[in-house]
Amino acid sequence: EQIKKQIPFISGVTVSGGECSLYCEFVESLFKLCKEAGLNTMMDSNGSTPFAGKDDLLAVTDGVMLDIKAFNAVFLAKMGKLFEIRTVIVPGLFDIENTIIKAGELLRPYQSIHPVRYKLISYRPFGVREEYRIYESPSKEYMEQLEELAHNSGFIDVVTT
Repeated sequence: EQIKKQIPFISGVTVSGGECSLYCEFVESLFKLCKEAGLNTMMDSNGSTPFAGKDDLLAVTDGVMLDIKAFNAVFLAKMGKLFEIRTVIVPGLFDIENTIIKAGELLRPYQSIHPVRYKLISYRPFGVREEYRIYESPSKEYMEQLEELAHNSGFIDVVTT
């Protein structure tokens, strides 16, 4: 009923926070009601819970925004349900270029089914644990280089923030 009040202002509902896939039954029920109301449905997941065997949930889910560190990505891509993957760009913490290349290799076969957006997120040291404050934000130029690498790795829709 709360969501219905917002229908003039929204076209869909995204569930996230904590890990929404831990509450599959609730999300499935919510999404069924959303579909009845004509709304799109998305999940924002870290992929820690397998989606295999969750056919009823996926039937009412338009797409999943998935952290790439989870390997549910291939399963969801095969189903045409993988909307977006993300990588937080933290220079010096991990091999960023290799991550982008490997993500491209992993998802290239499915880009023709449904192109997957790749969101490259600039690390910002605000509000993070003290041990991660030693890292600096990436430069605009570096983010542009990574965007080009993502395009060259097979991603059509690349967003940098």
